[in-house]
Amino acid sequence: MNREFLIQQIRNKKSFLCVGLDTDINKIPACIRDNSENPIFDFNKAIVDATAPYAIAYKPNLAFYEAEGVKGYEAFEQTVRYIRDNYPDIMIIADAKRGDIGNTSNLYARSFFGHLGVDAVTVAPYMGEDSVRPFLGFDGKWVILLALTSNKGSHDFQMNEEENGRRLFENVILTSQKWASADEMMYVVGATQGSMFKDIRALAPDHFLLVPGVGAQGGSLEEVARYGMTEDCGLIVNSSRGIIYASSGEDFAEAASAEAGKLAAQMAELLDGYNRN
Repeated sequence: MNREFLIQQIRNKKSFLCVGLDTDINKIPACIRDNSENPIFDFNKAIVDATAPYAIAYKPNLAFYEAEGVKGYEAFEQTVRYIRDNYPDIMIIADAKRGDIGNTSNLYARSFFGHLGVDAVTVAPYMGEDSVRPFLGFDGKWVILLALTSNKGSHDFQMNEEENGRRLFENVILTSQKWASADEMMYVVGATQGSMFKDIRALAPDHFLLVPGVGAQGGSLEEVARYGMTEDCGLIVNSSRGIIYASSGEDFAEAASAEAGKLAAQMAELLDGYNRN
C-alpha cells in the first residue's frame, strides 16, 4: 500500500482509525471461546467484519498470538489472510517491534513482507541503520519506527538529552530520515505524549505517525489531531481494548462496531475542521 493509496482511503472513509487486534484468549467472550475450535481467529473475523466500514488499518500485536504457540500463530496468519482476501483496501500492520543484526532482520522482513504479505511492521531502531535497512525497499511496504512511545517507561531513555542538546527520540527521528523517505517510513508516537506532537512535527512534517494510546490508555484524540494532523492527515490512530472488548457478551461485534463508529465520527469532524482551517 503506497502513500497515495493510504491517503485516498482516509479521504474515502473520513477516518484514520486503526483497530488493534490485541486478542487475548482470556478476554474473548465465552460465546466464542467455549464454542469454537479456533476462537482467536473467529473472534478476529467477527471484529474485522464489524469494524471494516470505519477502519483504514488493522494492527495485530504479535505477542497475543505467539503466547498461544503454534495455534496462536496460525490464527495470526489466518487473520492476515482473511483481511487481505476480504478487505484488500485496508492496511495490515504487524505490531512486532522487531530489530536485530542485519542478517536476522533480513529474515524477519522476508517473513512479514514476503511470506505473510502485511503492509507494515513496527521496528525498534536502537541497534541502528543495519538493523532497520533490511525492512526497507519492499515495494508498497512500510517500516514503522518506534520514536516516542506511550508507556510510562518511555521517559527512561527516549527523553534523555544527548550531547548535541537533542533528546534521544529526536535523534532517532532525524537520523532515520537518512535511511528512508516519508513514502516508506512512519513513526510510532504515543497518544499520551500530547503536545509533544508539535516537537515531532517540527522534525518530521511529512511522515505518517502511528498513534497508539487513545481510549483505554487515556490519550486524547483531539490533542493528537491538534498537534499532529497534516494536509494529508498524517495520522493513523489506533484503538485496541476500547473497541474489541467493548462488550464481553454475545453482542461483542455490535458493540465493537458502535465504538469504532463513534471514533470514526470524531475523526471525520477533526478532518473537516482541519480542512476548513
